[in-house]
Amino acid sequence: MAGSSGRQTAATRAKDSDRNNTCQVLDSALSDGQLSMEEHRTRVATATTAATLGDLQHLVDDLQTENAPVQMPDLRKPSRLTSAAANAGGGWGIRAAVAGVLVVLGIAIGWGLYGNTSSPLSFTSDPGAKSDGIPAKVLTPPKQLQSLGGLNGLLEQMRQRFGDTTGYGLVVYPEYAVLYRADPSDERRKLSYTYRGGFDDPSPSAKSSDDVLVDLAAFDVETTVAIMRGAAETVGLQQKDVKADSTYLAIDPANDPLRPGALTLRASVSSDFGSGSITFAGDGTVKRIDTAVD
Repeated sequence: MAGSSGRQTAATRAKDSDRNNTCQVLDSALSDGQLSMEEHRTRVATATTAATLGDLQHLVDDLQTENAPVQMPDLRKPSRLTSAAANAGGGWGIRAAVAGVLVVLGIAIGWGLYGNTSSPLSFTSDPGAKSDGIPAKVLTPPKQLQSLGGLNGLLEQMRQRFGDTTGYGLVVYPEYAVLYRADPSDERRKLSYTYRGGFDDPSPSAKSSDDVLVDLAAFDVETTVAIMRGAAETVGLQQKDVKADSTYLAIDPANDPLRPGALTLRASVSSDFGSGSITFAGDGTVKRIDTAVD
């Protein structure tokens, strides 16, 4: 900065050239990452209205300025007479200095609580930007529940979630399933769980006289998949016309008093040209074939 530095102290009144030089130092600190845009804006605004060289010096005290285009002057300590004058009429500078200390203190406290940078005045990243080393967990939603792996996987998910595969019924679509189980808190009700890669929270409903607890896994999975894959042609439809989202497998208790615990399965398919279903036992024995082809 221009001027006779030998006679300059913190209480020396600042000139416009002093303020401009300070702004250049702040610009340099912004460009090399010492200041954030907001901190730079605040300090430049303060520099343009600073009254003394001490006020300007306070704005750059915490910066590394060796690469700045200009250098701040070395201010000598004020004499006792100057100090007295400052105490009498320089209260604004003292108040500004105290306010500055409080601001820096607040920044340091905030950095200590939430920061992850090397300095409390470095705002190049937010508190969550630092790598935590936790790898991404990619989940695969179900797409082929009506396949051999899909059905076996669904039954295994039931065992893991509930400890068994019992229930009142199970309906399996290509990408989701609906399971009906007993309500342990009320024998008059049943609970329905939707499965989409996991079992959602249940929805209660009243239990009917047809609701009988059975082992819903007591069927030949491979034979069931084979019957489903041939269902379209079995009921007289073309596979290319079948709507995937309207194809489902229903697993229910068999209404046969001579075979308690037996299952009845129904593979249903539909298209714009008709629909149909195949009803069969757990071992694949066909009970009936229904067609409604247009």
